[in-house]
Amino acid sequence: MPTDHFAGSNAITYDADHAERFTAHAVEPTVDFLADLAGGRPALEFAIGTGRIALPLQSRGIDVDGMDFSSAMIEQLRAKPGSDSITTQVGDMATVDMGRTYGLVYLVFNTIGNLMTQEAQVACFRNAARHLDAGGHFVIECNVPNLRSLTPGSHGRVFDSNDEHVGVDHYTDLVEQQAVSRHFHFDGGPDAPRVGLNSVRYGETPFRFVWPSEIDLMAQLAGMTLAGRWADWDRAEFTGESTAHVSVWRTD
Repeated sequence: MPTDHFAGSNAITYDADHAERFTAHAVEPTVDFLADLAGGRPALEFAIGTGRIALPLQSRGIDVDGMDFSSAMIEQLRAKPGSDSITTQVGDMATVDMGRTYGLVYLVFNTIGNLMTQEAQVACFRNAARHLDAGGHFVIECNVPNLRSLTPGSHGRVFDSNDEHVGVDHYTDLVEQQAVSRHFHFDGGPDAPRVGLNSVRYGETPFRFVWPSEIDLMAQLAGMTLAGRWADWDRAEFTGESTAHVSVWRTD
């Protein structure tokens, strides 16, 4: 059974801690991409969270449902205008059954990594396929594992460092593809008074990193075919130097 790493205060501070992800610059290309792919058909978001993408996608006239393993995150979604028309369910995206099918299922912001085994990730793809109409699409946004940045003998890298946040990815098991993102949040920004460590919030999220070629095989096992892969939501070309990908698979 997965562990809920977004319970309690983590859900309450989630939007503020990821404020850059809630800007129009970040959200609008994602919603444009998904709305175009949905083509007016209903959509299902795996790991809907606080509704960062689901709410603006719904405002485009797309009927959106969502599921999340964290009831606390769904509570934050429920406090937002427009959420009353989104059907949600608390559950594991590898096994949840929404009781209907969709033209689009999507999973953003590296969330496939929250499933900590290859078996669970394969099950997620199969579950997405079960929820898709014929000709429907499954979309994943995910980072490309950045192991090339590790120096010999090193197991971690700083992926973000500013006045409000320092993030470190620690690769704990390269065979089982296990890692942990460690986050240090400095409340109040650079001008806030510092009293020991009282102004620092620490959190960590374990994840299983996964390669594009590996998830293509997962899609194949689920009966889906790769329809396209880009480096971002603006459909920039995906190359061997890309640090992230937006991948789309299609059911027959």
